[in-house]
Amino acid sequence: MQFTPSKLNTFLFFNLPSAYWCGVRVKQINSTLCTATVKHKWFNQNPFNSMYFAVQAMAAELTTGALVMYHINNSGKKISMLVANNKATFSKKAKGRITFNCAQGELAAQAIARAVATGEGQTLWMTAQGKDESGDVVSVMEFEWTIKAK
Repeated sequence: MQFTPSKLNTFLFFNLPSAYWCGVRVKQINSTLCTATVKHKWFNQNPFNSMYFAVQAMAAELTTGALVMYHINNSGKKISMLVANNKATFSKKAKGRITFNCAQGELAAQAIARAVATGEGQTLWMTAQGKDESGDVVSVMEFEWTIKAK
């Protein structure tokens, strides 16, 4: 699969429909960066009139996971991937359009190369930062990905 925002959003629709219906959309992906956005609306809010934390987590995880998928695809090898742990810090109510960025594609590429070269499973922590429309950080999420060549 060629990794474009359009193809990843179609992938979301068929494979992660809850993220799609909550409004999570990939806006940009390349070898180093993935950007996704999600807009606060009635459907994805919490009782405190801000975006539900799990919706933020879906968008953040997508930015990290899409980079891992991008580099797995480029490797041409069969490699499994799974989230083993995650950490989150919330610093402000998420209202309006929230943009999540992960710029650690090179980290994913290196871990995949090690997994292919050694045949051993690898783990890596990747971070996504969510900012509101005024540029204020609303959340920072870290995901520990495990990858293993099959």
